[in-house]
Amino acid sequence: MSSEPIIDLEAIENLKSLSPEDDSFLKEIVGVFLEDTPQRIQELKKSHAAGDVASFTRAAHSIKGSSSNLGASQLRTAAEWLEHGSKKESLANLQPGIPALEAAFAAAKAELERLI
Repeated sequence: MSSEPIIDLEAIENLKSLSPEDDSFLKEIVGVFLEDTPQRIQELKKSHAAGDVASFTRAAHSIKGSSSNLGASQLRTAAEWLEHGSKKESLANLQPGIPALEAAFAAAKAELERLI
């Protein structure tokens, strides 16, 4: 298990500060993240199965960026590993990282839902 937090609370506080009167901005950003990320995970899985390195890398990069914005540290790390790995080695070697990424997303989703 990673020593990184599931969610970096400083990132959440930074997002809250962008709309200090209420949590509407944070809720909107989290909502988009929770809706979009499963689609990116499906793209990742589909491109992995097809051996499409460019699409795989793009999906991993997208997940890395959005998770970083929300402070989903473990998910960001998992996506970054997949993204960087796709540039260096066969996609077949990265297969174990996909379930790890899915587990990190599930943990981030649960934590974000608890926080907002």
